[in-house]
Amino acid sequence: MVKLVSVNNDFVLKSDIFKVCSLVSMIRFCWLIAHMKDPLHKIIKPIKETQSIRGVELPVGLEFRQLVVTGPPGAGKTYYINQIRGWPNEGYLDLTRKGWWKDQSLIYRPREIHLGIPYRGFKEALAVFDQEWLDAGADSLEIEYQRIRIPPDSDSLLGTNWRDRYIFEFLIPAPQVVYERRVNRQKEGYFPVDVNLSLETVTRQLEAYSKVALYLHRAGVNVYIRSDISQPPMLISEKGEVALPPWAVAEIQPKPSLKTISGWRQLVLRQGALPWFSVTDEIQELTEASRIPHDGKSLDIIIGRLHLRLSPEIPLGARKKYLRQNKNWVIRQPETCTDRQIRGFARVNPGETIILGRSNKDYDDIFNFKKEVAKRHVSITNSRGDLLISPLERDKKVSIVRLDDQDNREQMGVNRIAAMREIRDLYGGRIAELEAADALSLLMDVNKILLQETYRPPAENDSPGSLLELPGELPPVIVGDLHGQVDNLLKILTENCLIQALQNNRAILCILGDAAHSENAYEMENMDSSILIMDLILSLKRALPSNVFYIRGNHDSFSPDLFKNGIPQGILMKKALMERRGPRYVEAMQNFYDLLPYLIVSKSFIGIHAGPPRSEVKKQKIINLDKNSPIARDLTNNRLKRPYYLSGYGKSEIKSLRKLFELTKSTPIIVGHTPLDPFGSIWRNAGGIKNHHIVYSSHQKGPGFFIKIRDKMIPLMYPAEPLTKLINRMKENS
Repeated sequence: MVKLVSVNNDFVLKSDIFKVCSLVSMIRFCWLIAHMKDPLHKIIKPIKETQSIRGVELPVGLEFRQLVVTGPPGAGKTYYINQIRGWPNEGYLDLTRKGWWKDQSLIYRPREIHLGIPYRGFKEALAVFDQEWLDAGADSLEIEYQRIRIPPDSDSLLGTNWRDRYIFEFLIPAPQVVYERRVNRQKEGYFPVDVNLSLETVTRQLEAYSKVALYLHRAGVNVYIRSDISQPPMLISEKGEVALPPWAVAEIQPKPSLKTISGWRQLVLRQGALPWFSVTDEIQELTEASRIPHDGKSLDIIIGRLHLRLSPEIPLGARKKYLRQNKNWVIRQPETCTDRQIRGFARVNPGETIILGRSNKDYDDIFNFKKEVAKRHVSITNSRGDLLISPLERDKKVSIVRLDDQDNREQMGVNRIAAMREIRDLYGGRIAELEAADALSLLMDVNKILLQETYRPPAENDSPGSLLELPGELPPVIVGDLHGQVDNLLKILTENCLIQALQNNRAILCILGDAAHSENAYEMENMDSSILIMDLILSLKRALPSNVFYIRGNHDSFSPDLFKNGIPQGILMKKALMERRGPRYVEAMQNFYDLLPYLIVSKSFIGIHAGPPRSEVKKQKIINLDKNSPIARDLTNNRLKRPYYLSGYGKSEIKSLRKLFELTKSTPIIVGHTPLDPFGSIWRNAGGIKNHHIVYSSHQKGPGFFIKIRDKMIPLMYPAEPLTKLINRMKENS
């Protein structure tokens, strides 16, 4: 019987794998096949709108000289470039070099390019065929993403938008295809990169390029994927939105004629040829693709019987430069939030296209589309702040109306003002570090609450158990690592009526540890924000003991082993507290750490700081957790298993944790601790594990978090706002 195994979504003969295993290290290669995680798995979709250029299907909107083709050796780059008659010579780009986007190798395009990739422990970038890369081995190569330089974009008339100048096509065939191609070409001549070739090496090289492609895509660089010149181009689409590249968000328009006023308007103001739509307070049907300007005001779109409000996202305290570069729109239901119903929303960033309709599962979870809404009802594109709205079904109406004529740039919602006032009153005044005596009293009160904390089964010694079992009735709001970002916590609390919902027992706030210790450059040694954020969280816990919960993370410790970038943050926090608040406070804070639960479970989710235990464990063992046990270390320090972190957790540990609590495989497991790149705050189905999500709430651009809406865990993100300053400026009687 012939058996097949999956390798990067392609099937190969099992017997072939064992033949290869006999040629290379059998154990190592077979381990690689078993544990390999394709970073692009399930997030690439065929680009539906294509154009044929010299016999090759390319994405619509791509101009011939924008194309840069890259991929590992044997991916087919040279054949591709010859086929489309591009520039014949190979180029090399060191992604760590400042201004690589101005490199001479990019002057002539299309052409093939090899990439220099930064790795931890290597000062210079490495190509995947460099001997240092080949000698290092899979378990010791970790891409240092923060060293990759990202091309700047520009919205000005005279500035160069380097991101739009290039479109990178990553050729990522199946490993077996590349391996056989490189074996066969050795018969035709000598190829130095094919010396000592193995399927393991090919697989690692493809994985490296897949990771870089995903990283550049998340950074805003124009990227698409192709497995072969004969196959359609594929778009990375992580949000379930629409398989349309950002450089083709509107139909391709002819170049503007400078003989007409409209031509000059297009050139100078960068306005496309779509007709303008004038929004009024009367309902008007939209019958064709139209453009609506960003004028600071909201509008309502009506599809079926559903009204949705599109509002410019204007963060409080945002500077003009920020607003010029971040003309985001938010889609939400027009009703204001209440303490009884926290609502979800969607965001359309510049360059993004979304589809409103029942086929968009992410949006259906938020807006609950009814049958009168088509599967693909209307598309909305954010083109530098202007909205390009296109009806997609002839027999399905799309209507536009303006019911609120206020300028969002000049107003603050009544609910936001009320929420900011509630936070100030709950905290007892200005958002500032508490006096030593008040801080000690607060901490002692919270420790008494933790000794009898709600929803915690008691341990055998009658102390509070390490497991927190939440009821399923109240919607949870799940916040990841905050790392001293006080304004991020205040943003979450003051938006969407959350603080009012917590006060009226309509929601539960769950913080997954690591609130302290800044990760911002030049702030890691400063404990001011760490002390303040803990004062704020402790105040919330004392005021709302049954609605605010905090579990332990690895940074909830004074341990001398706690370092970040060589900085002993645990020791520095202890020293700062000792100097400002004395030994009694330090002792009480250590007691607070020891009293914290380690794991949250409910019918709708499991929350942990780091990850599940790597060994078999029973529920009673978690309740009676030894704080120094390997299980406790796993819950606070574990990380997702990757080629350079072999001791981490994977799919089997996630499955075992759900089984332990008798939960279905659709139950989300939400962790913090391990951000996968510096751009995002939320990573869904992380590591290719379904319903396993990572949330990181300390991003300087604003927090991400999860909230339960209609039995679904919905990820939301907010832009940053200087709320500490704004709340402290409010008048006492406001």
